[in-house]
This record gives sequence, C-alpha cells and structure tokens, in this order.
Amino acid sequence: MKRAERLHALSELLRRSGTRGCSADRLAREFDVSVRTIKRDLAALERSGAPLWSRPGPGGGYGLAAGATLPPVTLSPEQAVALLSAVSAAQDAPYADLAVAGVQKILDVLDPRTRARAEELAGRVWVAGPDPASRAVRSAIEEAMAEQRVVRIRYTAASGATSTRDVEPVLFAAARGSWYLVGWCRLRDAMRWFSVSRIERASVTQLACSGHSVAEVGEPPENARPVHRRMD
Repeated sequence: MKRAERLHALSELLRRSGTRGCSADRLAREFDVSVRTIKRDLAALERSGAPLWSRPGPGGGYGLAAGATLPPVTLSPEQAVALLSAVSAAQDAPYADLAVAGVQKILDVLDPRTRARAEELAGRVWVAGPDPASRAVRSAIEEAMAEQRVVRIRYTAASGATSTRDVEPVLFAAARGSWYLVGWCRLRDAMRWFSVSRIERASVTQLACSGHSVAEVGEPPENARPVHRRMD
C-alpha cells in the first residue's frame, strides 16, 4: 500500500473508532508496518490539519475529534484526470454543475507537481458530450427533486404536441444516451418519463409531492443500477 493510500485508510480507521481510539500497536498491526512508521503517519496527518487527539497510558491511543472534517484525500494524476473526464462527459447529468465544483475543490488542494502532471494528462483526453438542457430548466428540476416539490413543465412530446404538466419528481434516469425526469404526472394521473431535452420551461411550485416512490417506477433494466450501488 502506497503511503498516500495508507494515510487515507488510517484516517478512516481512526474516524470509525470513535471515542475509543486505537493504540499505535494496533494500528501498526492493521497496516503491517512498524510503530515508528505509524507515528510518522500520525504526525503527517496532524500536519495536514487532521484534528487528532492522543491519550497516554494503558487503554490510551489515538483518534479523531468527533464531527471533524477529514483532510483532503491525496490523488494520483490519473485519478484526478479520471474525475475530470467523468464530469466533463456528463454535462447533462443531474447536479453536474455541483460535480464540477466538487472536483475543482479536490484539484485545488493537490500539490503543485501532481496538479501539473494531471493538467498535462488531461490535455490528452477529449470529450464531446451532448448539448445540455437549458440551465434554468435543469436547475428547476434538480431543485424540485431535492426538495420533493411539484415542478411545472412545458413539454414537447416526440409527436410535436406541447402541453403544460405538473409533475411530482421521483427519479432521474439515463437511458439510450439521454436523461429523463421520471415522475407522477398530475395531468395523466400516472407515472411518466419526460426527456429532459424536451422540457422547454420548468418552475418549482410550492406544492409538496404526495409521496410516490421509486418502487412505483419498477425495477431498473438489467444493465442499469442506482448510482449509490456503483459507489460500493
């Protein structure tokens, strides 16, 4: 295990240990290194801003202050470019703007050498993504989904027919290269899939959703999964 990976794993173990803490001996056994190495790692975490505490004597050890924010994770240039590529290729994904801001926060804390190598490698990755929907439309449906409020949309179907719908947002789904807002259509009194690219206007109302669930949409296709499963 590389030192950067060990430092991250070490801080995660300390976080999970809560108020009990961990002794240096136990940490050394956990990572198969010497106690001296663990103490150097702990000192490095503290220098990086991690709020470490230590308790001497029998039953003592090291831990992280409750509720503390962990220091930034060190990335390799390849990992940094992987994140850049992912958000660049998914400009039409829900909350894409927030993803860009999140990745930028990570890149801002990289050491200069890693950042320079990442920028050079990023220049060798080209992305041609789809044209995203209107920023105003995306903001409205994202807010409605997060707050679980009814969103009023002006929608043009594939047939060319245009209508105004009040929709209770249930989920976002990517299918056949496009993003869809899936929700309970109050006009049709049924669950409907709306292509985000066909939503001309959208505004969040003050009406709360009535509680339609993801289960009402049905199981995702065999090759599709909720994004939290992809993070496991």
